[in-house]
Amino acid sequence: MVKQLTRITEVIEAELTYPLSHCPNCGYPTLIKNGTHQVNARLTPVNGGKYVLKLHKQRYLCKTCGTTCGATSSNLFFNHTLTPAVHQAVMELAKDSLTATEIAKLLGISDASVSRIINEHAQRPYRLKELPTQLCFDEFRSANHHMSFICCAALAHHLVTTLPGRLTTQIMDYFINRYSLTERQRVQSVVVDLNAQYCHFIKRIFPNAEIVIDRFHIIQLAGRALDQARIQAFQTIPDHRSRLYRILKSHWRLFHQNQDTINDVKSVYLRGINEYMTQQNAIDLILSAFPRFAAVYAIYQTILTAIKQRNVTQLAALIDHYQRNRTSMDTVMNTFRKNRQAILNACQCKNSNGPLEGINRKIKTLKRNCYGFRNLNNFFNRISLIHK
Repeated sequence: MVKQLTRITEVIEAELTYPLSHCPNCGYPTLIKNGTHQVNARLTPVNGGKYVLKLHKQRYLCKTCGTTCGATSSNLFFNHTLTPAVHQAVMELAKDSLTATEIAKLLGISDASVSRIINEHAQRPYRLKELPTQLCFDEFRSANHHMSFICCAALAHHLVTTLPGRLTTQIMDYFINRYSLTERQRVQSVVVDLNAQYCHFIKRIFPNAEIVIDRFHIIQLAGRALDQARIQAFQTIPDHRSRLYRILKSHWRLFHQNQDTINDVKSVYLRGINEYMTQQNAIDLILSAFPRFAAVYAIYQTILTAIKQRNVTQLAALIDHYQRNRTSMDTVMNTFRKNRQAILNACQCKNSNGPLEGINRKIKTLKRNCYGFRNLNNFFNRISLIHK
């Protein structure tokens, strides 16, 4: 037992030997034992203790060719102090979004060793054996505040690729140079957000794919227009203590709820207003006082209902027959008309960007735990581990 500062290192002595008669160099059965060679191998810690294996490896000498060799084991790396068990422990801890410093403290090794092991064993294939037929596209903020591209399979949820940039040329070069036209023609759908860039080149990469706008982003865009109209409405109220102002200011979540979930029977105590009333009564007070906001609210509820019920006919009729009313919803409907088919595909296709948003959430957690990354290659290697 060796004491180093406050941490105790347990030393385990062992001998590695086995019968060996034929020389691995010349093949003649003229090997004789030639002493031992001592190596120190780092073992995985147990209950916070540090363990070192002091191993005496048998050496052999060939009397024919004069070469020497030694006993080997699958539990040791040649000319390496860290054992395969330590490498495996590093990779398992790296999947939990731990920093390199934390992993190093847990295993009793250096930060550089942790980074080297992760970069050595992390698998980032040049391409997949089979390109998924359903894909999801998105971007995320990577190292040095740059935006990077990420793609995953919509059904299997496994990562397809991460690219350093999100430019059209980078994305097209990746898929066209790594996958044949036949493989790319098998792709049936690509789910994207409302980024207009993707809609311009997806058909050039995947000729038979349908572009699908993620349903969450459709509702989010309409919800932002509703909030903008709500803010414009309560800014026109001079009395900040009035009931209308407090409903618009404090109970904004009521206007984002689906009409089917609004309570119109039971009176509840609404904080801020300090009154008992039904949720529907509070909404009706605002709609009757602000006709422009009522028009935006009606369009928002129509979009919400059509998306929830997957009613393509209702959503198509809204897009085709919408009349401009000089509200914040005009910009939303103009965006819907530009991406009409992709918006309607959202009601027909079951896929969404949910799996990819889940991976992005893990990436944000990894960045927060590790206080960011400066090396993009190290960052992508860690991403390849945490998404599994």
